[in-house]
Amino acid sequence: MDKLKLHTPDRTTANIEKLAALFPGCVTETRDEKGTLTRAIDFDQLRQELSDHIVEGPRERYHLDWPGKREALIAANTPIAKTLRPCREESVEFDTTQNLFIEGDNLDALKLLQETYLGKVKLIYIDPPYNTGNDFVYDDDFSDDPENYFLRSNQTDPRGNRMVANTEGNGRFHSDWLTMMYPRLKLARNLLGENGAIFVSIDDNEFARLREVLDEVFGTANFVATILWQKVYAPKSSAKHFSTDHDYIVVYARNAETWRPVLLDRTEEQNAVYKNPDNDPRGPWRPNNLAARNYYSKGTYSITCPSGRIVGGPPAGSYWRVSEEKFWAMDKDKRIWWGADGNNIPAPKIFLSEVKAGRVPQTLWFYKDVGHNQESKKELLELLPLTSSDSVFETPKPTRLIRRMLDIATDQTGDDIVLDFFAGSGTLAHAVMAQNAADGGRRRHISVQIPMALEVPAQITGGARLDTISDLAQERIRRAGARIKAENATNAPSLDTGFRVLKIDTSNMADVYYTPDAVKQTDLVAHTDNIKPDRTPEDLLFQVLVDWGVDLSLPITRETIAGKKVFFIDGNALAACFDPKVSEDLVKELAKRKPLRAVFRDSSYDSDSVKINVEQIFKLLSPETEVKSL
Repeated sequence: MDKLKLHTPDRTTANIEKLAALFPGCVTETRDEKGTLTRAIDFDQLRQELSDHIVEGPRERYHLDWPGKREALIAANTPIAKTLRPCREESVEFDTTQNLFIEGDNLDALKLLQETYLGKVKLIYIDPPYNTGNDFVYDDDFSDDPENYFLRSNQTDPRGNRMVANTEGNGRFHSDWLTMMYPRLKLARNLLGENGAIFVSIDDNEFARLREVLDEVFGTANFVATILWQKVYAPKSSAKHFSTDHDYIVVYARNAETWRPVLLDRTEEQNAVYKNPDNDPRGPWRPNNLAARNYYSKGTYSITCPSGRIVGGPPAGSYWRVSEEKFWAMDKDKRIWWGADGNNIPAPKIFLSEVKAGRVPQTLWFYKDVGHNQESKKELLELLPLTSSDSVFETPKPTRLIRRMLDIATDQTGDDIVLDFFAGSGTLAHAVMAQNAADGGRRRHISVQIPMALEVPAQITGGARLDTISDLAQERIRRAGARIKAENATNAPSLDTGFRVLKIDTSNMADVYYTPDAVKQTDLVAHTDNIKPDRTPEDLLFQVLVDWGVDLSLPITRETIAGKKVFFIDGNALAACFDPKVSEDLVKELAKRKPLRAVFRDSSYDSDSVKINVEQIFKLLSPETEVKSL
């Protein structure tokens, strides 16, 4: 019986496989430092294959480089042996919700999500540290040696805090920021679907470097736009040089050739210019200019108005938009406006019923349309009545800003997944719920936030104390969800305002599972069970979901079969039993239900014969079921 691998994908090995498929002659075998035979790429041979397109040595070339880039690349590609542990007591509607809140380092989270959500995310929005010299960046502390990193990544940070201040006095001020961002963006790109896009908030401190690193990760051809968001409604008189009124939102598509923004709703101002002075049965229209500057060989004829006035031709330096034949055909169809007295220069009618149903998004977003920083602080304080506002972030984002992105980059009729791996105060989750309530959408949100301690713990008036940013975000999402659900109980009774809290932790497997050479023969009896003693069956279930690439938000039900607790995911997508002394009767009963996948604990069978017969029972009763052990 196959066993689950219990660690995230090894991207380096995957890349070697891709090269092997393209250039099989470049694959060779060599021995590593321990003398073990391993697969490798012969770069000398690869150079010969690509001899006309290689830049080597001191030759000039355009590329982005910084101290720490190699470590960042290793960080992106190296697997980790961690898991996601469910936390029911902090969740809302745990069994049925399709939304996730992941607490932990976002680099670990992105690796744990690779198998499950590869190519499935429609929109990623992040508001990373702006690197102003006062905020924090992740201290990933990666070694040059992937094996050492793999071992260390299976350890828990005793303080649970891996962020450090990045002051301007740091000699690697910009490099540290790039080293932090690069692996996260590379992993995020893998999660985006072909019709997906990423929106990144930033200010002037790292705007130029963000563009460069996004160009490298997504490709320059996939740059879509730089949006200017007016984040304040009044100038700051204390500014040293200029009052900075805007932030940037940089947009890249997974594939800009095929990605298109959803048109925004037309405004009342835009529709107001359409009138119907001649009671045209086709409805309101607006006049258009018949002349255009583009050269048109058939656009230089004279026109006689109904009043008898002759218009000798288009204005100097311009041409009529249509040919003479087309013009008179339009006039016959009453698509030309001559003015109330028939004496005006003719103007083609543009009917409101025939224009696009929406408007193309623009790159200048005013606060009156999408909100400003003060509005976002007010939103947060209305939901969380804090005894002091010192815990509120300096630059939170208003939900109206995120909802504009949801309008542009998601489909209200689909089950689009929206991801924010710098969740902060939880604005994205709040915005997704509000937008779904407004337009009947079924968008799903995934938020990731490290449990970083707030500089000043937040105390809710008459309520709980919030010690970390993660605590604050979860409480905001709970309260926002409850309010939105209450306000939309009639028009959106099935609105999903819940979320599953999953916390990143070390693997459920005992350390001996990964380092058997460190176990003495006298210790073998103590290690007959490979599961850590503090882990629950539901902990094991979620490690299976992560490892097997099963959607982490699928509904979970529990049944008792042959006296044992059995988990069923999304009906029959997966069946799992981790109770001890699993009998052959239980195995047969599960096989009769024909689940797509089945998993058992390796040490939980009632006898060796049951363990041996499991595969045969499924082959007989449910040959399509994939069976594995943990």
